[in-house]
Amino acid sequence: MPKLIPSSIFVRIYGGLLLIISAVALCTYLLLQVVNDYRAAEYRESMATGFFRLIAIGIARQQTPELKQAWLEEASVLLDSKIILLNSQQANFSSNEMARLSKGQAVVRIGKNYDFADIYSMVSQQEDSYIQVRMSKVSEQQAKAMAIFLLDDLDHYRGSEKQRVKELQQYFAFPIQIVSLDKSGLEADQRARIKRKEVVLALKEGGAARNSSVRIIAPLPAFNQVLVIGPMRLFDWMPVQLLLIILAMSLFVITTAAYFIIHPLEKKIKIVESAARRIGGGDLSARAEVYGRDEVSQLAYAFNSMAEHIQRLIDSQRELTRAVSHELRTPVARIRFGMEMLADTDDLDERFKQLEQLDGDIDELNKLIDEILTYAKLEQGIPVLNFERVDLGRLLQQVAKETKALGSKLNISVRMPPEGTLAEAEQRYLHRVLQNLAGNATRYAKTEVCLSAGVYES
Repeated sequence: MPKLIPSSIFVRIYGGLLLIISAVALCTYLLLQVVNDYRAAEYRESMATGFFRLIAIGIARQQTPELKQAWLEEASVLLDSKIILLNSQQANFSSNEMARLSKGQAVVRIGKNYDFADIYSMVSQQEDSYIQVRMSKVSEQQAKAMAIFLLDDLDHYRGSEKQRVKELQQYFAFPIQIVSLDKSGLEADQRARIKRKEVVLALKEGGAARNSSVRIIAPLPAFNQVLVIGPMRLFDWMPVQLLLIILAMSLFVITTAAYFIIHPLEKKIKIVESAARRIGGGDLSARAEVYGRDEVSQLAYAFNSMAEHIQRLIDSQRELTRAVSHELRTPVARIRFGMEMLADTDDLDERFKQLEQLDGDIDELNKLIDEILTYAKLEQGIPVLNFERVDLGRLLQQVAKETKALGSKLNISVRMPPEGTLAEAEQRYLHRVLQNLAGNATRYAKTEVCLSAGVYES
């Protein structure tokens, strides 16, 4: 497994969330700009529609060009902005603007530097006549001019002013109504100005734009009646509804992004957990297939290494079990044969000879048990090997003698290697290997077993 540079989970999660929050904040800011630009455009056009609709209606009432021109001049003075008559080609309206104008709505075009606004309203669609007013500011004079234009329109509907107000309401984004002076909510000095036939602006200030408003109150010819325009709400750049929507969208995006950051880590942990459960159930080949450079991936790599080590140890245990049954068979067989020979002979010297061989076999068995115990140290996995120079000729003769002691009827011979032939080996294990080979040979040979050994260049 290649060495990987770990990637901190903390850095991944914290950095990812920080990046997401920054991106969401930037997108939220840009979205607010786009939404508020659209809302501001809608606000300007809705606030201007009723006012400039009154001007267009006033011009349309004039029967002759001279009267229209005179009315335009008076209205321009009253509005403190020049009013121009033009056609659709001169104004170069778009299809959306034409649709608004045909419904009696105003069109507002903001200057490049936001230092003025051109406002358009339709006078007559048949005559292809429109008005244009360039305004650089909104002042008290223009607010009062709205009331004067509305009073001028109502003057043509004597006796049905309230009905006319209802008809005009569709063009206004704020209420217009006729009420008695007593119900107007004006203060004493404002009521006095109304009685002097003055137009009054009533400002209601609040802690925020959404709580601030303006009303325009103008006297009517009818006794104790006033025209109330408004309240007109100031534009709120941050309404509560918009903030809640933006907050909900931001939380949704952050939550979704956080899920996609954390879910891969959670998935890796579940993979490691599943592999651990499989190993606990006996499937030693189970591995956690996890890739990456984070701590969970490093945990998976460590887990896999541990699982491989455990599997090797258990395989070693199984091999040890098989080796024990095989290795113990030879000395036990020699001991059994020696016991039988001891029981069959009455010669004292032969009995002592057999006892010496039995003692050697028992000593051999003790050594074998010590080796098996050494091999059984699972922490090491394999026994410690002490290599030394072994005389192959002498070892072959010893194995041949031990094989003959098993009582085999085969001819056991030794093909001696050159004198002084030495091998680098652990003598006990090399002896055991030759014993096993000789024992296996006696099982399958018919007449003769020849033992030979040598050292070769690897």
